[in-house]
Amino acid sequence: MTTMAILTIFVLSVFVGFEVVSKVSTTLHTPLMSGANAIHGIILVGAILVADKSTSTLETTLAIAAVVLATINMVGGFVVTDRMLEMFKGKGGKK
Repeated sequence: MTTMAILTIFVLSVFVGFEVVSKVSTTLHTPLMSGANAIHGIILVGAILVADKSTSTLETTLAIAAVVLATINMVGGFVVTDRMLEMFKGKGGKK
């Protein structure tokens, strides 16, 4: 594949992803985030497995970057989900 084709696919996927996520209703954001967190966990495990099998310095560097980014993505998803769930708790002393 040429660089132009890969760039075109990337740009189109950004637009499609933005449109799909922006059309999700407010009540579905928390379950959607929970499902996304599970997927991010699988991606993190995959990145760790790839890092284990890397042989060159470039592969190792890219694999470690993938592990770091996947970790940030997963932790951030849990933080956002926790904040969203806090909105559903009652105000005051009730828990």
